[in-house]
Amino acid sequence: MAKPIKSQTSVERRAEELDTIAAVLPIERRDELAELLTDQDVETLRHLVNQGMGDNTLRALTSDLAYLEAWGLAATGQSLPWPAPEALLLKFVAHHLWDPQHRETDPDHGMPADVDENLRSQGFLRSAGPHAPSTVRRRLANWSTLTRWRGFDGAFASPALKSAIRLAVRAVPRTRRRKSAKAVTGDVLAKLLATCATDSLRDLRDRAILMVAFASGGRRRSEIAGLRSEQLTVEPPIPGDDCPPLPSLAIHLGRTKTTSGDEDDVVYLTGRPVDALNAWMVAAKIESGSVFRAIGRWGTVSRRAIDPQSVNAIIKQRVELAGLEPGEFSAHGLRSGYLTEAANRGIPLPEAMEQSCHRSVQQASSYYNSAERRSGRAARLL
Repeated sequence: MAKPIKSQTSVERRAEELDTIAAVLPIERRDELAELLTDQDVETLRHLVNQGMGDNTLRALTSDLAYLEAWGLAATGQSLPWPAPEALLLKFVAHHLWDPQHRETDPDHGMPADVDENLRSQGFLRSAGPHAPSTVRRRLANWSTLTRWRGFDGAFASPALKSAIRLAVRAVPRTRRRKSAKAVTGDVLAKLLATCATDSLRDLRDRAILMVAFASGGRRRSEIAGLRSEQLTVEPPIPGDDCPPLPSLAIHLGRTKTTSGDEDDVVYLTGRPVDALNAWMVAAKIESGSVFRAIGRWGTVSRRAIDPQSVNAIIKQRVELAGLEPGEFSAHGLRSGYLTEAANRGIPLPEAMEQSCHRSVQQASSYYNSAERRSGRAARLL
């Protein structure tokens, strides 16, 4: 007798649907998200995947959508309505941008204690105090984007919301911090590389990660984690001054954070970084597929790529081994460090931007301006 077919619950169905887009949109906590997101949320994510939206953008949208749904349930007891009414958007701002001094005299000011506890218990809140204005603006922007993809307009451009954000930011002044408190400049990088002195697989891999990420223009950790051998092209050696020709490689980045799928940014490696990369790939016997991979407990090289978080963890581990403070450096420090080092060495900004693939002159020049001001005459009047 045939067994009856067990019908799937809506949560199980959503979990399977999330699995189907995991290749493009890696999702942790799948089962939790399946309970939190609605059928319409998952359908919107699937639609964005089919539209070819960048992986990093999709991850950010998914993360913010999960937070928004969790906050909506905690604050109102219901899933988010689409489009969200203006009153709900104003509530979101009031819950996340508030004055700590006002909170001392008015316990109801800011995010209510029960909402805070609910989000904290689910892992959505970690630090205490109001959110950074940039985080609130980003989540509202992604909320607006998701609303438009669902075919609605929403009240995100309403004068009341803009005024609420402006007044809230003014009441909660916060110093803008870089993603990495300190840049990994050439001197810092030398200290990190000194911790990779052996020919062990782990040292060879980490040395290659540090040198490739820095020398290729300060690549983002997602670009390093996702690097594949098919993206590498051997270039003719570069003639050296009174030394043998230097090995050269081209890295075809394809679609990145600042390009579309039709563009293919290319950056180049020359000399030592090429040697470090080749040494790792030969030792790990990597001929195709992911370049930087996990290493097992017994020294076995995995077939799967390391994830972007692992790149950050590797850098912090090397920072600690070098006797520096891990909290002051992160993977983004390689990106800011590349431009800072280029400025210190007098490399023209356009040349450095070609290698770093920065699209914004204003953003890239901020590192140059800081380097010039720090060493310039205006800072040495005494």
